[in-house]
Amino acid sequence: MSRETVRIEDLQTRIGESLGQSTWRTVDQRRIDGFADLTEDPQWIHTDPARAAKESPFGATIAHGFLSLSLLSAMAMDVLPAIEGQVMGINYGFDKVRFMNPVREGSKVRGQFTLMEVKRRSDNEWQLRHGVQVEIEGQEKPALIAEWLSLVIVPA
Repeated sequence: MSRETVRIEDLQTRIGESLGQSTWRTVDQRRIDGFADLTEDPQWIHTDPARAAKESPFGATIAHGFLSLSLLSAMAMDVLPAIEGQVMGINYGFDKVRFMNPVREGSKVRGQFTLMEVKRRSDNEWQLRHGVQVEIEGQEKPALIAEWLSLVIVPA
């Protein structure tokens, strides 16, 4: 999939616009276990399928909320336009994050991105705000909703 390239100044006309949806990504047990290892969070609701099937209200293991959140970087590369002349992009953080619905093992998720704000901070730095949702295939309620901030550095 080829990404659209836009001038940073032209993004201001797209505020409020949905920029699209990423491809679906499967959240399987291998991915959950790998995330648990990396983050040193082996809680049984994530890593013990037999126990989760018996004792968890979800009936299966579930992804860490932060795993769902971390997939936004890859999802953004599917959807967000490339910025003409961009020297660097920086993750600036989140103003709001809510984990709305657990992602059960084997589920497919995708990101939905809406441009909310484009703000010039200096001659070569712009701040973008995207409204994001991580949708779960076949479910109405998203896994998470957030407002994601990033900085775009362009030549001065």
